[in-house]
Amino acid sequence: MLIENEELMDAVTGLSGSGPAYVFLILEALSDAGVRVGLPRKTANLLAIQTVLGSAKLALESGKHFGELKDMVTSPGGTTIAGLEKLEEGSLRSTIIKAVEAATKRSKELSGK
Repeated sequence: MLIENEELMDAVTGLSGSGPAYVFLILEALSDAGVRVGLPRKTANLLAIQTVLGSAKLALESGKHFGELKDMVTSPGGTTIAGLEKLEEGSLRSTIIKAVEAATKRSKELSGK
């Protein structure tokens, strides 16, 4: 992917440059949750990694909107919607957006913009 507009480079830094740390934090949280519900750490780590890897691969290959993919794995009254409700209660989506905004702002500050 080529970013032709240099003015977008701080946004690229905020999302893609800092994004791996956000994903690693999510992986760590998923693994910790697995341990919390009784899985051995090694198993929890592998399941978290495979979950993120498989989800990313499906998103890349399907070309579908992320919301559509989320809905495809969410059954009415099921386990996934129960978990999603807790993520929304904790403002996960809003917090991630704020993290990207903060990293973008800091990138601009560091580059003197």
